Amino acid sequence: MDSSTPWGAALSFFVGDIVKIFLLLVVIIFAVSVLRTFFPPEAVRDRLAKLPRWLAHLLASLLGVITPFCSCSAVPLFLGFVEAGIPLGVTFSFLVASPMINEVALVMLLGLFGWQIALLYIGFGLVIALISGMILGKLKVEPLLQDFVLKNLKKAPPLVRMRQTWGDRVSFAWGYTLDILRKVSLWVVLGVGLGAWIHGYVPTDFLAHWAGRSNPIAVPVAVLLGIPLYSNAAGVLPLIAALTEKGVALGTALAFMMAVTALSFPEFMILRKVMKVKLLVIFAGVVGGGIILVGYLFNALLR
Repeated sequence: MDSSTPWGAALSFFVGDIVKIFLLLVVIIFAVSVLRTFFPPEAVRDRLAKLPRWLAHLLASLLGVITPFCSCSAVPLFLGFVEAGIPLGVTFSFLVASPMINEVALVMLLGLFGWQIALLYIGFGLVIALISGMILGKLKVEPLLQDFVLKNLKKAPPLVRMRQTWGDRVSFAWGYTLDILRKVSLWVVLGVGLGAWIHGYVPTDFLAHWAGRSNPIAVPVAVLLGIPLYSNAAGVLPLIAALTEKGVALGTALAFMMAVTALSFPEFMILRKVMKVKLLVIFAGVVGGGIILVGYLFNALLR
């Protein structure tokens, strides 16, 4: 099938990303689940309690920088952190930073726009992750998690004992992996399907028209248009270069990139299985507001 046609591009995107996401989900959930058997939740909480909260948020954000996950594949690690007893606000800092900021984005931004733009993007991305997590932590939103997550928070995870064989650890991890996959698989398929349709059928000129330099609300328009899309930094950066060539201001284009990578609709569909709609709206509002402010600031600095 010709991938240059809308249907071919959509199908190629769907098949490639479905395979990639499910492989990542299995590997990441399993690996994190095995790792959890070595660290009792009480020990994790005690270690974090000794750190200033801002430092815990910063460490979570920096961990996101060195784990180049897309938004969907960062969710299992986010859930593992929550169930390990790490404060919810700190885990949100990781969830925002991981897809938005990584070494792939840094290298590609260096190549496309130069080191100043690359450093500005990485710096502002860290600020968004850090402040968003701190705000969400202050709001005490734990009751807005889904019931099955709250139940796991209220009891120690199984098989976390002083003496365990590798068979015990693998058995626990595999069972936990299958349980999470049953809960999120339908939402992954639906979310990536929507992203594939948009990828194949929504032209680049559409965004260039609605988010051009002459539109004073171009930045929030770009952020809203970016949310339904789904891509990692490597996938969206060529589109960013094309948009800037068509007249979209660089700050607007980078805000669009942040929305695509950190606030994708497929990610929301997966997160919907672990948190209530109200928390999803709060999360999107806090992070989206930060991205919009940074987009305007980018445009002011890069005139």
